[in-house]
Formats: sequence, structure tokens, C-alpha cells
Amino acid sequence: MLAAIPLMIVPLVLYNLVMLGMIGGGVSGLGSTVTSMSMMSGATWTMSLGDLLIVIALGLLFIEVLKATRTGAWSVIDHMLSMFVFVAFLVEFLLVRDAATQVFFILMVIALIDVIAGFSVAIRSAGRDVSIGL
Repeated sequence: MLAAIPLMIVPLVLYNLVMLGMIGGGVSGLGSTVTSMSMMSGATWTMSLGDLLIVIALGLLFIEVLKATRTGAWSVIDHMLSMFVFVAFLVEFLLVRDAATQVFFILMVIALIDVIAGFSVAIRSAGRDVSIGL
């Protein structure tokens, strides 16, 4: 049952916590530095809160693609719930002023890729499971 929960809901919830000011002090905090590191080249590499949200979403996307290779009743529910998460991203992007940022748009595109990849991988995997009576 827990395997059917779409992981892309995590970045959606985290962004909304940022938007409400519970993490990072609001949408303006998306640019705040989470970590910085001096490189051997002499440059300083920094990661902002928005960059961290995108990295988390990409890691979760990888796990979602791996989950899409499973077949069964729960995988259909997982794909359906992933579609609902993408629709939630889309509605929030279109209707909420603080969601009209580059970070949220990239998170929404990652959720769309999750939906498309999930269905594509599941259809491809299911095609291999079907025997034609030979």
C-alpha cells in the first residue's frame, strides 16, 4: 500500500512549506544559501534552497521510475496518484502567486516526466509479461 504513494508529493509539500514561511522564510528564501564549498579551481560553489528542492525531486524521480517497473494492482493506483500530484502542481502553478517561480515550474516539469515515464515504463514492462499462448 505504501508503495503506491507517489514520492513527488514530497517536493510539493516542501515547496508549500517554504511558501508558507515554515522553511526558509518564504518564497524569497528560495535563493538563500544552504551550503557553499570552495572548489580546487578557486571558485565557490553554492547551493540554494531552491536548488536543493530540485535535487531532492530528481532523486525521487529516479526512485519513481524504478517503481514503475513493477506490475500489479498497486502500480495502477500509483500512476493514477502521480497524475493527481501533477495536476495539483499545475493548478497551483496557475492559480497561486507564490508558485509562479522557476523552481516550482521545474518541480512541475519533473512531476510531468514522472507521469509520462511511469506510464511508458509500465506499458513496456506489461508488454513483456503478456504471453500469447506459445
